[in-house]
Amino acid sequence: MQKPKSKNAAAPAVRPKPRKRRASPTRYSKDELREIFRRFSIQRPEPKGELAHVNPYTLVVAVALSAQATDAGVNRATKDLFAIADTPEKMLALGEEKVGEHIRTIGLWRNKAKNVIALSQKLVDEFGGEVPKTREELVTLPGVGRKTANVVMSMAFGIPTMAVDTHIFRIANRIGLAPGKTPDEVEAGLMRVIPEDYLFHAHHWLILHGRYCCKARKPDCEACVIADICKSKEKTCDVPAPLVELPAQVIG
Repeated sequence: MQKPKSKNAAAPAVRPKPRKRRASPTRYSKDELREIFRRFSIQRPEPKGELAHVNPYTLVVAVALSAQATDAGVNRATKDLFAIADTPEKMLALGEEKVGEHIRTIGLWRNKAKNVIALSQKLVDEFGGEVPKTREELVTLPGVGRKTANVVMSMAFGIPTMAVDTHIFRIANRIGLAPGKTPDEVEAGLMRVIPEDYLFHAHHWLILHGRYCCKARKPDCEACVIADICKSKEKTCDVPAPLVELPAQVIG
């Protein structure tokens, strides 16, 4: 016969529900953040994206093609393509096979050619041939994700956004600017910490900084305008603060 449980017996432990993990906060004070982007603004007062395009439509196509490809490679492939097809209607008339012939040098070109035709068709059918301005509408286009939508919103329509590519994701984590395990976490972190008056150009400043200075294999700290502020454990040297008040053409 089973003995009755004692009234004083300890109740089984109840495990607390796991808390949703949030990205780590930035390692920088507000003053340091403002100084970082002030220096970027002096180094490159009017930063520009490096993907060649002639209108919002060709920008959408170029950014979609740039996935797992370099901007230079995309520009070479689209130079002749955009000369004959700079609208969705012209691209549809060209057809998937001809589009593919133009972009064969780009990785995953077959699938990308299909997406270019599909997104062009959707633009004609649902948006009157015009590129929509909202993220919610842009991401409905074939081959267009959140990053591409953010780039288009910023470059085509002047809407401050943060498109997290491999360079921005690396820098945000490497220097502790906005650590995160996913691009969405990094995007949210950067949107919180970047001073509002520097937000519009911040996307390009960070991309260009990652492409030409804070490189993937080895950061070029000696040429870095924020080296004395940077809190990265990968810093290759200790350098004094740069002469940030010099004209932009003098310091880069």
